[in-house]
Amino acid sequence: MTITNTELFSMLAYLGVALLVIIHFSLSSKIFNSQRRAIARLRNLGSDVPDVPSTSLVEFFRGLLRKFGNIMMPQEENRSVAELKATFLRAGIYESNALRVYMGAKLLLMVLLPILCGVVPYALGVISLLHAMNASLVAALVGMALPKTWLQHRVKRRQRALRYALPDAIDMLVLCLEGGISLTATIVRLTTELRGVHPALAGEMMIIHREVQLGQTVGQALQSFADRCDLKGVGDLASVLLQSERIGASVVQALRTHADCCRVERQQNAEEMAQKAAVKVIFPTLLCIFPAVFIVLLGPAALQIMKLFDK
Repeated sequence: MTITNTELFSMLAYLGVALLVIIHFSLSSKIFNSQRRAIARLRNLGSDVPDVPSTSLVEFFRGLLRKFGNIMMPQEENRSVAELKATFLRAGIYESNALRVYMGAKLLLMVLLPILCGVVPYALGVISLLHAMNASLVAALVGMALPKTWLQHRVKRRQRALRYALPDAIDMLVLCLEGGISLTATIVRLTTELRGVHPALAGEMMIIHREVQLGQTVGQALQSFADRCDLKGVGDLASVLLQSERIGASVVQALRTHADCCRVERQQNAEEMAQKAAVKVIFPTLLCIFPAVFIVLLGPAALQIMKLFDK
């Protein structure tokens, strides 16, 4: 089998990319190891725990992704970067290097998936050059879309968890305020009580408590929480508290009314999902159950008819 110039050029290009990735991996691992040891020493200066460098594979891989992410990071923050940071906040990811890890994962998938799906099968002689190029292009597009799909799924899952936990939190808030506990102490109590049942909301309550300690009011801290999570229920709760603080109205009565509204809204959402389930179950029934039923019921009759025609 003769190799044309186009095939040879494609193979050399893919091998060159793979070689650059390996070289960058080796250099980044050395730099990351030295930086990791320095950061570990700085973190343990004020403690009595001996300085033991972290050898976690997850931390090493995360540091490697940060190195790759620096390649794709823009020099100046633009609109797309700001939207990505807002999406990370909605997903509950507050790490400063999350954007670099995300970019690094996207770049790594865009490089590795074409190699695995196109170059390796072509080198083994399984597919032709045209099919290898098409597979590499599709794999690169999939690698570009996978991190965004995962991030959107995490945002929806977190928003669903916060939406489900919000009425319970408002009920506990009303009970604590009616018992004579201050609003700030109520936030601390909610953080403790919700930690095992609704950990996502408990973490946000801890952030609200820290913002209140820094000088913000509870309404302002809740408004910041609403901006982070992008939930209508949290925004309404922040508006209720801000209006109560502005006009001096009873916070307990306003929260009780808002809790009733949230409970009714959650019940309506559950009823809506129950009504949709009846429609969604039609397609699995038609595709999976009815063919099996037809085979069981009509199979013997079809065999008898075939025997009659044979006679």
